[in-house]
Amino acid sequence: MNLKQIEAEALHLSEEERAELAQKLLLSLDVPKDEKIEEDWLVEAHRRAKELDEGIVQPIPAEEVRKKAQALT
Repeated sequence: MNLKQIEAEALHLSEEERAELAQKLLLSLDVPKDEKIEEDWLVEAHRRAKELDEGIVQPIPAEEVRKKAQALT
């Protein structure tokens, strides 16, 4: 199947299906490597630990976070 055929088929999808397909295609274009993701999380973890150590932020118990998240749904 070539690009024109795929495009023709895609245009017959519902609006919701086209939006889902478009999102999947866009996300597939710029996927960081696992090493980059791991590095970014490590940098973020260090930043958050420093903020906790310096008293810039206060920890929130997991149960409180869970309750707030459940209240959003």
